[in-house]
Amino acid sequence: MKIVTICVMALSFTMPILSAGLVSAQDYLSPSDLILSHDKETLYVLASTGKQLIDFDLQENGIRRSLELPAEPTDMVMSGDGETLYVAGGGPEGRVWIVNSGSVVGEIETGHTPMSPIVSPDGKWLYVCNRFDNDVSIIDLESGKTMARVAVLREPIAAVLTPDGKRLFVANHIPDGRADIEYVASQVSIINTETQEVKTLPLVNGAEGMRAMEISPDGKKIFATHLMARFLVPTTQLERGWVSTNALSVIDVASETLQYTVLLDDIEQGFSNPWAIGFSPDGKTLVVSSTGNQEISLIDLPALTAKIASRSSQLEGEAHLNAHNDLSFLSEIRKRVKLKGIGPRSLVVDEQVVYVGNYFSDAIEIVRSSSTGHTESDLLQLGSQQAITPERLGEIYFNDSALCFQNWLSCATCHPDARTDGLNWDLMNDGIGNPKNVKSMLYAHKTPPAMWLGVRADAETAVRAGIRHIQFSVRPEEDALAIDAYLKSLKPIPSPHLVDGRLSDSAMRGEILFEQVGCAYCHPSPLFTDFRLHDAGFTSGPDEGKPVDVPHLIEAWRTAPYLHDGRAATMKDVVTTFEHGNSRGKLSELSEDQIDDLVEYLLSL
Repeated sequence: MKIVTICVMALSFTMPILSAGLVSAQDYLSPSDLILSHDKETLYVLASTGKQLIDFDLQENGIRRSLELPAEPTDMVMSGDGETLYVAGGGPEGRVWIVNSGSVVGEIETGHTPMSPIVSPDGKWLYVCNRFDNDVSIIDLESGKTMARVAVLREPIAAVLTPDGKRLFVANHIPDGRADIEYVASQVSIINTETQEVKTLPLVNGAEGMRAMEISPDGKKIFATHLMARFLVPTTQLERGWVSTNALSVIDVASETLQYTVLLDDIEQGFSNPWAIGFSPDGKTLVVSSTGNQEISLIDLPALTAKIASRSSQLEGEAHLNAHNDLSFLSEIRKRVKLKGIGPRSLVVDEQVVYVGNYFSDAIEIVRSSSTGHTESDLLQLGSQQAITPERLGEIYFNDSALCFQNWLSCATCHPDARTDGLNWDLMNDGIGNPKNVKSMLYAHKTPPAMWLGVRADAETAVRAGIRHIQFSVRPEEDALAIDAYLKSLKPIPSPHLVDGRLSDSAMRGEILFEQVGCAYCHPSPLFTDFRLHDAGFTSGPDEGKPVDVPHLIEAWRTAPYLHDGRAATMKDVVTTFEHGNSRGKLSELSEDQIDDLVEYLLSL
């Protein structure tokens, strides 16, 4: 008999245990990006939910001034002369705010949820990833006009520009395409900035959840953080990264090829949800943060580069793509440093000092390391310490791997931003050998039952089962209550298919067709689900003939691939290739234009 030990992991930070409703809404800052001034006296801090740009005085260790921004920001970049900051934000009404001398002096319209702004070496161009428009804006800074929008794959979330300004490497957050196949992974788009032609660079199988991308100081390598999903195996254990590991992919700039994928984990402890990347100015240290473990890794960059070169030369062809199975690769060339703050989503490195923006602590952490390898840190609050609401506490727990055996994963590992990772997983709650697509957590508590086969009565039951059977942990009921509160607080993001916040003419025609062809029978408004299970005719293998849950359609534009096993890459595939909803034959009577209208409506919800 195999004896399974279930460990109760202690949280890595001190947090009050609260009951829902005890604390009113708070104004959190949530630092999401950092930039060090040229004179190294000021740390510019972008406060996401606080909608502020903060000038933090490093001499006095305090806030010099704060600038209120028109909407929630995401990322920023500094001009070459250090005088101007370009701040991206605004969500659906994407903008880049031009900040000079502590004031917003102008703004440039971009796409839906702009991220990772980059200024060209000559200062003439600004590149911005429009996350939910799936494209990149190329902006002429002299005129402030967008000269082109270049399509990439799915949710461009980070980018880097080569030193000559000729190639833009773009990280696509999650996989694009169907999920019921053996290779599913995020990919990197490479844009020729002169011709605007795009190449695609695949990452190793299972690479997903990309978060950051940075180029080395010598301009020769690009490093990208992401997860390594082991989605081809059933989720029967967590040991040795069986379900999920955490990685750093290394791209060779000259050849535009993936050189190596390095695991950031150790054999008995994950480095969950890697996020920010930074380099010391001398090129000797690479720093990577873990937002699940509340830590950073200090990696000997020359040693890492030499080790990769040595391993690559020993392997033939593309055999190096199996390197992501080596949990001991970083042994002896990196130091893991536990942080005092929570949610290290941004960092800046200056010689022996690392400045870390702790998203959930509303604090800057200054980590100092000596030549002997000793480290110490100071946690500096950006404002008055806020009481923690149940919703905020639940969001912390949702993103923290302290709830998980050996810290391999958090809830956010499979549900980034509480949505979907675009993969199929073979969970043990409904048998084995029947993987199913990951659902978004939006409105999960409003649309019971939970799971595709309805094996959990509701989301409350599913949250608790997930902690026990996916994270292999036993936690206090208060943890699950907080996660419930967070998930219940989620609000849908307006679809990029809307026009000025309203349905387009095409979508309005599609809304009529939605009723006429019978889609509304199983997907009635307002949540577009009847809360029942139906045999849609797509189950196979162990699930053949079983009815599946009718998912709600709110934010359906964001939840591809579709159907319970992710066989439909696009919404149009749902209604054409798979003829879902055509039981009465009305769908097949639609013209091509009518199908396009119907799809446009579905993607506008």
